[in-house]
Amino acid sequence: MNHPFDASWQQLCHAWAEAAGRDGAHDVSHIERVAVAAKQLAQAEGADLAVVLPAAWLHDVVLVDKRDERRDQASKLSADKAIKLLDEYGYPSQHLDAIHHAIVSHSWSAGVPCETIEAKVVQDADRLDALGAIGLSRCLMLGGQWERDLYHPTDPLAKLRSLDDDNFNIDHFFVKLQHLPGSMTTEAGKAEGQRRWQFMQQYLDQLMLELGHG
Repeated sequence: MNHPFDASWQQLCHAWAEAAGRDGAHDVSHIERVAVAAKQLAQAEGADLAVVLPAAWLHDVVLVDKRDERRDQASKLSADKAIKLLDEYGYPSQHLDAIHHAIVSHSWSAGVPCETIEAKVVQDADRLDALGAIGLSRCLMLGGQWERDLYHPTDPLAKLRSLDDDNFNIDHFFVKLQHLPGSMTTEAGKAEGQRRWQFMQQYLDQLMLELGHG
């Protein structure tokens, strides 16, 4: 292996991620999927796995509820804790700044631009997990946890009203999820993001048919 992130480091990061807790859409399975996607994107884009893998595994090592006023600080809190843990356990110090940046900049809420290919890979991998069948499932899980209605009773697609994803789950598709494919910054991420959004569009089309709006 030509990078330091071996199985023992993965085991450690898995334990740290698990200890961070969970909500309806953020759990260890989310972390595992992001790590797998990040590795695939990194290999396609030529990014440094010594940065990408620990950043992917620890990008949510501090969980902040999406409705919390500190939400835009969540990635900074995770980055700070990740670097503290990695440094304490002896991860090569030359990678720590790049790992910190990759974690800080992955967040939609923080709005920090990605300045490295490694940061772009981690950001795209995390955003891909909000799309497709997995993304749809996570969105519905979180909506149920927050007791949101699935859709507005008379205008499900918000054609004649303002979007309100605090109260209607389907509105979140248009507030955020439909914009994710266009926000991808790697070529591999863009292609996969579009493919996954097409699946979600098919779901919306089917939902409208079943509601009599087709």
